[in-house]
Amino acid sequence: MPPATGGQRVVERGQAAVELVALLPLVVAVALGVLQALAAGLARELAAHAAHAGAVAVAEGRDGASAARAALPSWARSRIRVNVRGATVHVQVTPPSLLPGIAQRLAADASADAGMQP
Repeated sequence: MPPATGGQRVVERGQAAVELVALLPLVVAVALGVLQALAAGLARELAAHAAHAGAVAVAEGRDGASAARAALPSWARSRIRVNVRGATVHVQVTPPSLLPGIAQRLAADASADAGMQP
């Protein structure tokens, strides 16, 4: 420790703890942002998978909406909207979110076509 003026010593104990406490909100905000981005990516993958499963069901003559819902894990089934028009299945999955209003903005859309000709 460098000597202060007049022969006194300056003590710098606890500086690391103060810096950690000051940066903790930033670390938490970044972690929440990363987790929200991962949830949005997962919703995108689940929407694509459900739309594909629904289109396959339509091509086989089964109910596409039921197949799309069944293709998702149980926690995501309440977060899905399915629309079947002809041979096209459109799916929207809303990701989980800690912040209200963010989930709807990050909702993932996917469509799949059964490829059937009229």
